Amino acid sequence: MRVAMIGSGYVGLVSGACFADFGHTVVCIDKDPSKIERLNRGEIPIYEPGLDDLVETNVRDGRLSFTQDGADAIRNADAVFIAVGTPTRRGDGHADLTYVHAAAEEIAGLIEGFTVIVTKSTVPVGTGDEVEAIIRRVNPQADFAVVSNPEFLREGAAIGDFKRPDRVVVGVNETGGDIAERARTVMSELYRPLNLNESPLLFTSRRTSELIKYAANAFLAMKITFINEMADLCEAVGADVQQVARGIGLDKRIGSKFLHAGPGYGGSCFPKDTIALVRTAQQYGAPTRLIEATVEVNDARKKAMAGRVEKILGDSVAGKTVALLGLTFKPNTDDMRDAPSLTIASALIAAGARVQAFDPEGMHEAAKLMDGVEMKDSAYDAVEGADAVVIVTEWDQFRALDLDRIKLLMNQPVMVDLRNIYRPEDIRQLGFKYRGIGRG
Repeated sequence: MRVAMIGSGYVGLVSGACFADFGHTVVCIDKDPSKIERLNRGEIPIYEPGLDDLVETNVRDGRLSFTQDGADAIRNADAVFIAVGTPTRRGDGHADLTYVHAAAEEIAGLIEGFTVIVTKSTVPVGTGDEVEAIIRRVNPQADFAVVSNPEFLREGAAIGDFKRPDRVVVGVNETGGDIAERARTVMSELYRPLNLNESPLLFTSRRTSELIKYAANAFLAMKITFINEMADLCEAVGADVQQVARGIGLDKRIGSKFLHAGPGYGGSCFPKDTIALVRTAQQYGAPTRLIEATVEVNDARKKAMAGRVEKILGDSVAGKTVALLGLTFKPNTDDMRDAPSLTIASALIAAGARVQAFDPEGMHEAAKLMDGVEMKDSAYDAVEGADAVVIVTEWDQFRALDLDRIKLLMNQPVMVDLRNIYRPEDIRQLGFKYRGIGRG
């Protein structure tokens, strides 16, 4: 099938490359000329394991291409995906749909023949209705259907998530009659390569599909926040949060995923999606108290992390050097959006500390956002002369550091392990002063 992907950011690029690998012909479109130039040179503008090889293979085989002018691709497409950003709107916390509406305007004047317009972007309930209304207004004669197809891609594991999904949610207009059935047929064909054993497609109403995405992210954010609060309780009563997490996670009704205590969630999805869901719920008079509390607790947690460093250094970091290992919000990505490191570094600097840091993939993005932080070339460079080292992101290379070397390089051997990647007894035997998360 012929696919036009409007937006060549994280979601659009990964989705486009994977659809091309399924055998479809995909054109990725983006208004940013520098991004398109880089992609046409074979440079991938984001870090995602395996994506460079996937893009290279499908470009070489003629199934994947990139352009700034997507008019022809949209005219010829069986399905046009909207995969543009929906950032938090300044002032009120709602999702900003400016780019979604602009994409709908562009599509409306170009579609020829029956076309399925697919909202891949994370959008509030009712956005599909708005997109449909825009296209009807601009092009009353258009033969089209608008469907919702939210993404559930984890950064660092996105290709596997796309090709081996738990589910693929597709929302269609239930009152669409024949048009809705034709849309189902197109979407089923697009995802047919996934049907080797049992189809993961879940067809719902369009509004239900839009809400599923927000509900899923809010639930996972709440689960993370829950175990973080349990971690604080463990510290107070002398329990171990990792054993608590294992003990409850073995219950199949709960499950073990997203029960890892840490400095709070960040990234491109959970922060903005929880806030957007709260605002939507308030708008419809059905407030989501649990999600409101999740947002508040998570924000407070990130701010409190610097206090842990201050406490282990005698209640003050003024004039001291702190090394941060890991800056991105999670491993295997270069995404710095709402990363806990941003809040931690800012608080430490405000308290008078000198901060030096290293991240395997996020240095370029971090440098744009972290004024006053000295970026170093390696973990060992970052800890040199430090009074404390703080593990903020659990990159694999930080799990097996030469701790004897670290100890010699530091001004004093102090470790704050915000991801619990080391065993306290091992670190203390080496002469370190150590503090983890949720270990009493």
